[in-house]
Amino acid sequence: MNRTHILIGVVIIRIGYIRVSSESQSVDRQKQLLEKVEIDKYYIEKVSGRNRNRDQLNEMIDFVREGDTVVVESISRLARNTKDFLEIVNNLTESGVEVISLKEQIDTSTVQGRFICTIFGALYELERESIKERQREGIETAKIKGIQFGRPPIEVDDKFKREYQKWVSGKQTAAQSFRNLGISKSSFYRKVKEMEDEKQIETTQ
Repeated sequence: MNRTHILIGVVIIRIGYIRVSSESQSVDRQKQLLEKVEIDKYYIEKVSGRNRNRDQLNEMIDFVREGDTVVVESISRLARNTKDFLEIVNNLTESGVEVISLKEQIDTSTVQGRFICTIFGALYELERESIKERQREGIETAKIKGIQFGRPPIEVDDKFKREYQKWVSGKQTAAQSFRNLGISKSSFYRKVKEMEDEKQIETTQ
């Protein structure tokens, strides 16, 4: 039986999205599962889910209309992580398109399905904040132990000052100066700026 029907003059259909990670993998198992819920149109893709910018996914999102339903075998077929899954589902549902994931028994047309998506969103935010907190704690602990972050400072020694004076007096180019010092061009100019900002430069007699 075909589930295609008319709602207020618009054809409403069920769309199946199938994805495997490589050309060598078969889509038969996913298709057999989706056929049980009577799919009207398929979008099939053989590409890694790591990249959210997928041709068939984008084409499906452009195709679906309000009242349609997108069906996937599992959320991992639609997205590689919780963040992408929630964003895709939110974009679809905001357009009036429902989403069904058979494995997780998610159906956004039901209160239970919407509740599960809300829980997923809360768990994702909790995990993200926990990661940030662990990073902050790690940085603070490292600082207490004396570990420095960022690029190490270039030592300001007499050799650097002599090379600097030769450069500013026009006796040699900047390239000659940073080659003599054995540092990169960016490091040379960075240290010059630091020294000038702090007024640390002293003329070497």
